[in-house]
Order: sequence, then structure tokens, then C-alpha cells
Amino acid sequence: MFLAWRHCAEDYATKLCPTLHQNLKRRMSRDGSQIGVASCFAEGPAPELVDSAFSMEVNDGALLYSGMSLADLAHAVMLIEIGIVPQESRVELLNALIEMHNLSAEEIDFDNALVDVYTNRDHMLHQRTPDTAGWLQAGRPRREVSTLAYLIVTRAELLEVVKAVSVLMDTLLDFSEEHQSTLLPDYTYLQRAHPTTLAHYVLTFVQPMGRDLDRLQSAYNRTNKSPAGAGSTNGSRLPIDRDRLAELLGFNGLVLHTRDAMWQSDGPIELMSAALAVLCNVDHLTEDLQIWATSEFNFVELSDSHSRSSVIMPQKKNPYSLTFVRGVAREMIGRLAGTAALQSTPSGQVDNRIFTYSMVPKGLMQTKLALKLLSATVSGLTVNKDEMSLATVKSLGGSTDLAEEIMTKYGIDAKTAHSIVGRAVRSATQMGKELEADLLNSAAKDIINRSLNMSDDIIEKIMDPKAIVATRTGPGGSSSKSVQEMITTFRDLVYECNQWGISEESRLKEAEKKLFEKVTALCQCT
Repeated sequence: MFLAWRHCAEDYATKLCPTLHQNLKRRMSRDGSQIGVASCFAEGPAPELVDSAFSMEVNDGALLYSGMSLADLAHAVMLIEIGIVPQESRVELLNALIEMHNLSAEEIDFDNALVDVYTNRDHMLHQRTPDTAGWLQAGRPRREVSTLAYLIVTRAELLEVVKAVSVLMDTLLDFSEEHQSTLLPDYTYLQRAHPTTLAHYVLTFVQPMGRDLDRLQSAYNRTNKSPAGAGSTNGSRLPIDRDRLAELLGFNGLVLHTRDAMWQSDGPIELMSAALAVLCNVDHLTEDLQIWATSEFNFVELSDSHSRSSVIMPQKKNPYSLTFVRGVAREMIGRLAGTAALQSTPSGQVDNRIFTYSMVPKGLMQTKLALKLLSATVSGLTVNKDEMSLATVKSLGGSTDLAEEIMTKYGIDAKTAHSIVGRAVRSATQMGKELEADLLNSAAKDIINRSLNMSDDIIEKIMDPKAIVATRTGPGGSSSKSVQEMITTFRDLVYECNQWGISEESRLKEAEKKLFEKVTALCQCT
């Protein structure tokens, strides 16, 4: 299909737009050394501008280099297929682009005076092929290249974050499998609440990760839409094949409106919001673990390899890996706020682009690293089961079950049963005693004017932590059966997400492979 289109479009520029063709050809032969000065300007950029804005764009934009390279190759292929690039210029242009693609950003001495990475690449291309380089500019503004590069690196990092969330989920599920019978006092307001298990507690953080995966996949699907070929703002008079560009670069369709394609402001906000949701969830876990690692709790101990020593206090073992993850979560709040602020401009402004292009990919990279660190930290945890069990037994966490027993056995309403147990607990606490039958029966006499005649054996049986946990058999409960059902459900979810990620990575690799195969074929047949 594309060969047929190329043959019919071969002479498009010369037959239908001879003036345009000649102007372009004249521009192709210009001296590449003047690329830093626009033709309508009388002088080059001021040193203050170079040292501030241009320097930032070049340094932050280096991570976009590879994406720009793919965007350039795809654009060149498409221009050749529609007959814009002359026959005699094709191989030289493509070879120069391939040579540049094989360079890593670290190998290149970017010049801040050349504005940004795009212009640096343009300068590099003119140095290699001064007679053909200018054809690459046909039908494409600077911002299209940087936007494509941003999307290419961002979608790759999104897939990495999805993978990191899945790995962390698997780590926590393995941990839960191991600790289904490990008793733990649940906490609300940092006060001991109901008896539970460590497995049930940990699954608290796995469930939201399922929602995180759904959000990240949805954000990926919107991110992986192509703005390529949109022209300046209103499209292009050239027969730019936008669908072909999307195909060559592995995008799943187009951002249809040509103006929106270049200025999408909601995308960066969505990505940072999704990353923050991930981090807020894991922050809850790291906060708890850091508290549990204190000598006051002594529930868990981090491995030496995930801790840091104090340079002045030899006895200290600081849970540094947890602190770092918590810091990343807080930093992401700032990234989200900054990203949102940058979008608050009149439409068609660059504010939301020159900063966002580095802020968003780097935020995703930081998120990925934090998740990997937390996975390793959890895998290396030592759990003090005895301390957890002792805290559970001493917690009076079975008070709710005792009140419910009084309600169902004696026909006393829930509020009154709650008051009876509450008064007995207060008396026990003041006297430094266990919750004994005489205290409970005395509280009942005070409130309902009669004793319940409950024995210590009955109270001990009702308030036994293991028995309490075993009664929570409903969906999502702490019983072994309910916990195992959740583990199975969440493992299925992780598996499905992993399959999606593998498929998407494979599809992107295949698209890139086909792009280079097409470049090779064009070089051989032209």
C-alpha cells in the first residue's frame, strides 16, 4: 500500500508545489554552522539566556535524545514514502540519522548555545549531511519532536512502574502466605484495636495496588497516542500520513485534534497523580514499618543491607530505606503540584512543556526505584512473632467480641453491651488487672441492675485472639480461608497485568524493529 502511495506521490513536491520544492531545496544547502541563529534574528542568544533557560533545556532534555532519534527516523521514512524527500537525498539522510541514533546521549557534548536537544541534533545532522538535513524539517515543528520523545520515554517508564508495582505485590503476597497465622494487634490512631494476622494486615496495601495497576494501564493507554504529523497548529498542507507515523513509532492510534496533539495539559497531571496514588499507599506501609522497627515496638527488624548506621551513635540502626521511600512519596506531592501549576497557562504556551518533559519521566523513574527498594526491604525483614503475639494477647482487642456475645446471648442492645464492657475495661485498666468476670458482672449491675453471671473461662474463650481471627470468615476477613481467597484473587490480578505488560513491551519492540527494517530497506532500494 505504501509503495503504491509513494509512487503516486513521488513527484508531489515538484508537480503540485514547485515553488515550495525549490524553497525547501535551497534551505537544505544552507551552512549548518549558522543553525543557532534564526534567519529573522540579527544576533545570537544572550549569554544569560544560554546559561539559564537553554542550559536547563539541554541538560534536562538529554533523556529525550533516544526518543527524538526514533521520531526523526519515522518522520524521514514517512517523508520518503509520500515523495517529499528527493531520491538522491534519501540514503544520505537515513544513514546520517542511523549514525546519530547509535550514539548515546552520554557520548555527545551538547552545546547549550543551541537552545535544546532538538537543535543540537539538527546541528549534528547538518554536520553529517549538510545537503540533505533540511528535508527532515518538512511539515514538522520543533515541539512535535520533543513531544514525541517525551511520550516515548514516558510510556517506557510507565511500563516500568507497572512492573515494579506488580513485583511489590508479589513480594507482599509471598510475605502474606508466610504469615497467615502470625498474630498481630491491628491499630487505629496508633492504638491497639482488633486482633488480626500479619497476612491480613499486609493485604491492606495489596488491594490498592490493584487499583494502581488499573489507573496506570489506563494512563498508559492515553499516553500512548500519537501527536505526530499534526503540523504547527491546524494541520499541514503536505500529505503527512499521521497513521503511518503512529504505526512506525508503536503508538495505539492518534491524538486526533492537531492543536490538542501538541498541547495536552491533562496528561502530565494524570501521570503524576497516578504515581502519587501508588506512593501514598506504600507510604502508609513504610510509616508503619518504621514505627514497628523501633525498640518501643520491636515487631520487625530491617536487614543491615537496607539500613544505615549513625556516624556518632554506635548503637543505632537507622531504617534508611523506609525513610527514602517516604521521602519519594512526599517529593511526588511537590511534583504533582508543580506539574499542575505548569499547565495553568493560555493555550499554546511552552511553560507546560520545557519543565514537564523532565519532571514527569524523572518522577516515574524515582517511583520505580522506590518500589524496587521497598520490595527488597520487605523481603529482607525479620519478623518478631513473639512480640506481636504478646502485644495481641495484652491488647484487650477482643472487647468488641465480648460485647457482641453479651448482645446476642442476653438480648441486650449493642449500645448497652458496649457500655458494660467499656466500664469493665476502664476498671481493669485502673486496677492493672486482666478483664475478669467480677469486673464485667459488676459493670452490668451498675448499668442494667443485674449480673450477667459470666465466668472467667467464658471471657477468656471469647477474647482468645486466634478464635476471634477464625470467626472473620466473610469476604476480606482475617480468617485463614478469607485471606487465602484474597491472595489467590490478587495473584490472578498480578498475572493478568504481567501478561499485559509483556505484550505491550513486545509490541513496542516489534514496532521499533520494523522501523529499522524499513530504514534498511529504503537504503538498499534507493
